[in-house]
Amino acid sequence: MKTFVAAIAAVVLAAGSAAAQAPQNYPADYAKIVEAAKKEGKLIVYSTTDAASSSALLKDFQALYPGIALEYSDLNSTELYNRFIAEAAAGSGTADLLWSSAMDLQVKLVADGQALTYASPEIPALPKWAAWKNQAYGTTYEPITFIYNKRLVPAEDVPQDHAALLKLLTTKTDAYKGKITAYDPERSGVGYLFVNEDVKYFPQAWELFKAFGKAGIKVYTSAGAMIERVSSGEHTIAYGIFGSYALARSKKDPNLGIIMPKDYTLITSRVAFISKQAKNPNAAKLFLDYILSKRGQTIIANEADLYTLRADIDGEATAKRVGELIGDKARPVPISDELLGTLDAKKRLQFIKLWQAAMKGQ
Repeated sequence: MKTFVAAIAAVVLAAGSAAAQAPQNYPADYAKIVEAAKKEGKLIVYSTTDAASSSALLKDFQALYPGIALEYSDLNSTELYNRFIAEAAAGSGTADLLWSSAMDLQVKLVADGQALTYASPEIPALPKWAAWKNQAYGTTYEPITFIYNKRLVPAEDVPQDHAALLKLLTTKTDAYKGKITAYDPERSGVGYLFVNEDVKYFPQAWELFKAFGKAGIKVYTSAGAMIERVSSGEHTIAYGIFGSYALARSKKDPNLGIIMPKDYTLITSRVAFISKQAKNPNAAKLFLDYILSKRGQTIIANEADLYTLRADIDGEATAKRVGELIGDKARPVPISDELLGTLDAKKRLQFIKLWQAAMKGQ
């Protein structure tokens, strides 16, 4: 679990060098938010998006608002959640904005009253499922994929859907012993979300999880670790990988294959909200609006490979392109209180017990 803080622009252009102005088509009084953010002069973001993927986005935001020093912490989803609630409980201030791929944990924090209500001017450009209560906002449209090592997985073994992966593991268990990897739902908020969504859409989900157990699956809390090990050949197939990270790596490693499952492909979104205890709420508003804007989303799609959710952007990492590849098989996870169901303590305990049994092949 790697955590680091990237202090972007501790020394930048003079604070007064950029005139406070409202972006095109924004409310005329938006300039007041810009001016107030410049006076705050700082922005603290906790994110599960690694700094390498988001660097182009952060630099462009910095270019737009050079008077704001941006402190960006790259955290595991569970670590982000735990750090934030500890800060909130202490009452001494929190991060200004949380941006996490663990949709359910983000919704829980919002439901628990931790979010500032703010109606972004970008709401009309978003899918209806991506904005909740003017507090929680989806920022990406990320297919959850299988990845595999093209050198080591024969073409006839490449699973095109969940049922095919189950069949592969039950008919060639020994061949794939220790070669399958996935998120650890016991230690990863994202991993827990993914497997719960699979249970909704795949009737044989628990059979698949038991097949994982019999095949000696290796689980991790980091997508980067899984991708690295598939690329190296230590593992040959990874289950439940953000298409964004897979796409970025495949551009460097042509042996990395990506599958958007043909039966259904989960679509998740990195959820952002502004903390109610933010010390720099105006700077947080600027950042939220920026990552939802056409300018920010274009960078998300074409430089960060994180997949844009806006329909007005072209490119490989876009909702439009996903639709071309899988048609009506996309299953977006809506930002709503339905995500709270699996976080109930009793349900979580029951699920983890079933998962632990499955990992023993039971």
